[in-house]
Amino acid sequence: MMTIRDTNHSMSVKRRNPWNWIPTLYFAEGLPYVAVMTIAVIMYKRLGLSNTEITLYTSWLYLPWTIKPLWSPFVDLVKTKRSWIIAMQGLIAAGFAGIAFFIPTTHFVQLTLAFFWLMAFSSATHDIAADGFYMLGLNNKEQSFFVGIRNTFYRFANIFGQGILVMLAGWLETSQGNIPLAWSITFYLMAGLFLALTLYHRFILPHPDTDIKREGLTASKLLEDFLKTFISFFQKKHLGLMFFFLLTYRLGESQLAKIASPFLLDDAEQGGLTLSTATVGMIYGTIGVIALLLGGIISGFLVSRDGFKKWILPMALAINLPDLLYVWMAAATPDNPLFISICVAIEQLGYGFGFTAYMLYLIYIAEGEHKTAHYAIGTGFMALGMMIPGMPAGWIQEHIGYTNFFIWVCICTIPGIIASLMIRNRLDDSFGKKI
Repeated sequence: MMTIRDTNHSMSVKRRNPWNWIPTLYFAEGLPYVAVMTIAVIMYKRLGLSNTEITLYTSWLYLPWTIKPLWSPFVDLVKTKRSWIIAMQGLIAAGFAGIAFFIPTTHFVQLTLAFFWLMAFSSATHDIAADGFYMLGLNNKEQSFFVGIRNTFYRFANIFGQGILVMLAGWLETSQGNIPLAWSITFYLMAGLFLALTLYHRFILPHPDTDIKREGLTASKLLEDFLKTFISFFQKKHLGLMFFFLLTYRLGESQLAKIASPFLLDDAEQGGLTLSTATVGMIYGTIGVIALLLGGIISGFLVSRDGFKKWILPMALAINLPDLLYVWMAAATPDNPLFISICVAIEQLGYGFGFTAYMLYLIYIAEGEHKTAHYAIGTGFMALGMMIPGMPAGWIQEHIGYTNFFIWVCICTIPGIIASLMIRNRLDDSFGKKI
C-alpha cells in the first residue's frame, strides 16, 4: 500500500520544474562533443602534434556519432533512460579526468586518445538517452516550449568549451609557463564540472512514469525491427541524389573545420597567423560561435517565412563561399586580430546560416513510417560526411601549404552547391514554411 509520504514524493516528482534540469542536461550533452571535436584539436596542436596526426586521430573520434543508430534501439532494452544519463555522465567525467591525468606523461597521445574514445562513445550514448528522456519527461506543450531552450544551452556549451575553456588554457599556458600542465588543469576542471553535473542530475532529474524498461523486448526482436527500419531507409526514392547531398554538402567545411584552429595557432614560418591560445579561444570559440548562432536564427526565420525551396541555394552558397576568406588570410597573413575576427565571424555566420539546410533536408528525407529512426540514420551519414574528409586534411595541408589547402577546400565546395541545385528541383514549395 502506498503511504502518504510515497504519494507526496510521487507528486513532487511529477511537478518538478523542467527549468531545473533542461538547461543543465543539454549543457552536459554539448560539452563533451565540443571537447572531442574542437578542444582536442587545439590541445594536441599546443602539445606539438603535426596537423596530419591531429586530423587523422580526431576525425576517427566522429565514429561513435556515425554508428550510434546501430545501438540506439538497445538503450530501450537495458535500464531506463534516466539511468543511462547518469551512468554516461559519470563515464564522461572519468574520461575528462583520465585525459587530465595522462597529458603530462610520456605516452600522452595514446593514453589521452583512449580516454577521448571513452568520452566519445559515452557522449553519443548520452545523446540517445537524453533526447529520449526529453520526450518522456515533458508533455507535448512543454516539448515545444523548451526546444529553443535546450538548443540554446547546447550552443552555450560550445561557447563555454571552445571559448572560455580554451581561453583559460591559454591564460594558464602563459601564467604557468608549462603547456602540458595548463591543459591538464583545464581538463581536471572539466572533470570536476561533469562530476558535479552527474551528482546534480542524480537527484534532480524527474522519474517519468513512462521511463521504464520495456517489457517483452528481446535483443533479437529489436535487431529484427532495426534491420527492417534500416533497409527501408535504403528504399527511399532518389537514393543516389540523397547520398550525394548528404556526403558532399559539407565536403569543404569538413576539412576547413579541422585545420582552422591549427592555422590560427601556427607561426608565420609554417604559414600560420601566430595567434595565442587565448586569442584563438576568443576569436574562434566565442565570436565565431556567436556568429554561428546568429546565422542559424536568421535562416530559421527566413525558411519559416518563405519555405526551404527558396533558400536552399542561398544557404549552400553561404556555407561555402566564405571559405575564400581563409584563402585571403593564408596569402596575406594579417596580424591584426580585428581583421581575423571579422573573417572568422563571417565564415561562421555563413556556416550557421547554411547548416540549417542540412538539418531541414534530414527532416525532409525522414518523413514516413519510421521518421525518428530514419532521422537518426541520416545524422549518422552526416557524421560520416565530416569524419572521412577530415582524416586526410592535415596530410593534404602539410604537403601543399595553407594557401593551396584553402584553395582546395574551396574546390571541394562545388559538389555540395551542385547537389543543392539538384535537390531544389525536387522540393515541395511549402516544405519548411510556417503555415
